[in-house]
Amino acid sequence: MDRVVLGRTGLSVSVAGLGGGGFSQLGLSTGKTPAEAAALVRRAVELRVNFIDTAESYGTEETIREGLRGVPRDAVVLSTKKSAWKNGGPVTAAELVAGLEASLTRLGTDHVDVYHLHGLSPGAYDHAVAEWVPTLQRLKRQGKIRWIGVTESFEKDRGHAMLARAIPDGWPDVVMVGFNILNPSARERVLAPAAAKGIGTLAMFVVRTAFSRPARLTEILADLQDRGILGPGLDPGDDPLGFVTREGGAASLAEAAYRFCRHEPGIHVTLFGTGDTGHLEANVRSLSGPPLPALVLDRLRSAFGAVDDVSGQ
Repeated sequence: MDRVVLGRTGLSVSVAGLGGGGFSQLGLSTGKTPAEAAALVRRAVELRVNFIDTAESYGTEETIREGLRGVPRDAVVLSTKKSAWKNGGPVTAAELVAGLEASLTRLGTDHVDVYHLHGLSPGAYDHAVAEWVPTLQRLKRQGKIRWIGVTESFEKDRGHAMLARAIPDGWPDVVMVGFNILNPSARERVLAPAAAKGIGTLAMFVVRTAFSRPARLTEILADLQDRGILGPGLDPGDDPLGFVTREGGAASLAEAAYRFCRHEPGIHVTLFGTGDTGHLEANVRSLSGPPLPALVLDRLRSAFGAVDDVSGQ
């Protein structure tokens, strides 16, 4: 498992990051027991995944604590999040602090390495800078969080409007951004300016429904073509992205999608979620694989280079 430095944080992180949310929530939402979910976390660490991401809203912080029992604290990088909006309004600074304290208790630690404002929308950005960022900076000085993060609400903010403001402002040390084959718009809008600021980047939405359900992929591609956004470079017929696996040497489109993201310049950690050990191991193998060939990447850029309004779901 390759490691990289997470921007200006100086943290040495695995290029693969285990996410505690998503559809499966480490398997808890698909019928796995807490003990089985904790064993999945332990297996990830055995595979040298040291970046573990969760959130208050995922309900997996305690499971991660159990999975990391006996693992030295400095052997892992813990990332968690607080949704700063509830019941149609913003949480207070006091609620933000209380949320962190509760997360620390559930994770069984006295600090988290990265603490994010979770799913910050463009409309809440000004409030965040005025009310929440100073609180996060105070918590950072106290040592309860090492680095400040922010995650975009990619399902709604597919063109990265919030991060386009946050990165030039410079206050986040780490950002979580949606990036995949179908929507690589973060390449110029987020990754390049983040690199210039030394901001660490975590990629999410790397593999979505379109990569496992051909009917959904067909629907997305037809919509892009109808709107004149889809560029040339795709194979005609029933398997428009078949060249990605054939010419890319990948066993599946999902594997190719992980390799596409993992080797994108400017991305430090590629996140994935799973509730199955076999799937975990397959994802780690994918993220340990080589870059896709240049000709494949060129065709993908030609086809999707102008897309900025799909998520892949």
